[in-house]
Amino acid sequence: MEINERGFSEKALEDFELIDKAVREKDQQAYASLMKRYKKAVYFMILKMIRDADDAEDLTMEAFAKAFRNLHKFKKDYTFSTWLFRIATNNAIDFIRKKKLKTMSLNNTMTDDGGNSVTIDIEDDDNNPQDEYIKSQRKEMVRLFVSKLPAKYRKLVKLRYFNELSYDEIAAELGKPLGTVKAQLHRSRELLFEIAQGKNKHI
Repeated sequence: MEINERGFSEKALEDFELIDKAVREKDQQAYASLMKRYKKAVYFMILKMIRDADDAEDLTMEAFAKAFRNLHKFKKDYTFSTWLFRIATNNAIDFIRKKKLKTMSLNNTMTDDGGNSVTIDIEDDDNNPQDEYIKSQRKEMVRLFVSKLPAKYRKLVKLRYFNELSYDEIAAELGKPLGTVKAQLHRSRELLFEIAQGKNKHI
């Protein structure tokens, strides 16, 4: 991996260019490119922490929503991946605290694409005042793309993210088996990310 005189890899410099386009020009393709680059890495990092695929997908969505909302505050003192992973990690830690999950050690560190360790900043905030803010960010991201989903997924997404129903409650509401609800919500999230990345334009 090439490192320039500023100490950043070529990939990190490309990220900086995408961020400039996203912030200054409101370039949706720039947002899509950043998501495409890091969605899988963020998802698997969170999955390692909480060990639940459905919740990991929700938290991945939240992480990107929060990062994109605050992209104008990003400073090029470190890589975008470091900043994004820290947002995703802190968000997952808040989730872990609320659920009191048995997870990996919170002392573990992550490594960004430049080989640098990402410090996990654990904030002592049992009554997290950002809860509603994070929820609103997730809803905003979903709202941007939910209208492009097929009808059978649209209602599921609205019940999950706007009405904040549990999987069991959604199954009861729709009269569907729990497994079917989980499978269809999984597919709906995949479609949301694909739409956000500029795919499935025919939907």
